[in-house]
Amino acid sequence: MAASASGEPTRIMLAVNESTIKGYPNASISCRGAFEWILKKIIRSNTCDFKLLFIHVQVPDEDGFDDMDSKFASPDDFKKMKHRDKIRGLHLLEYFVNQCHEIGVACEAWVKKGDAKEIICLEAKRVQPDFLVLGSRGLGPFQKVFVGTVSEFCVKHADCPVISIKRNADQIPQDPVDD
Repeated sequence: MAASASGEPTRIMLAVNESTIKGYPNASISCRGAFEWILKKIIRSNTCDFKLLFIHVQVPDEDGFDDMDSKFASPDDFKKMKHRDKIRGLHLLEYFVNQCHEIGVACEAWVKKGDAKEIICLEAKRVQPDFLVLGSRGLGPFQKVFVGTVSEFCVKHADCPVISIKRNADQIPQDPVDD
């Protein structure tokens, strides 16, 4: 699985998210594991044959209480809040872009806002990667009912092949929902 006959690199899209344990700008256990898996199992030493496409989807605060204790006295206050959220996503992507540049793998990265599972599928349709890789927390059936899984949705609905990478057993936190 290297560059195509036309000389174009194989394009791998990887959805990344922040750690629920450490927060921004730390990447989740699952997406870091998926990234490391891509490097070890797919890219190996063929760095010029691949291009990684990183997407981070910022999920809007569902209850609207993220900034409950903040004071907003002007429209600029809201602009600052939106700017802060964008910066957080950029810092998260910076980790992956820096890693790619260190080893010589071409990459692109961008931030979107919305429902992660739907945005990832829409972006996969728009960008048309050769395949999509997602980290998976490996939740059980009971946990899936309450939390849902982005990877399961994307496997069913993305317009490209999808590889879901489970966390290693030694990386699972006490609460498996955490990542």
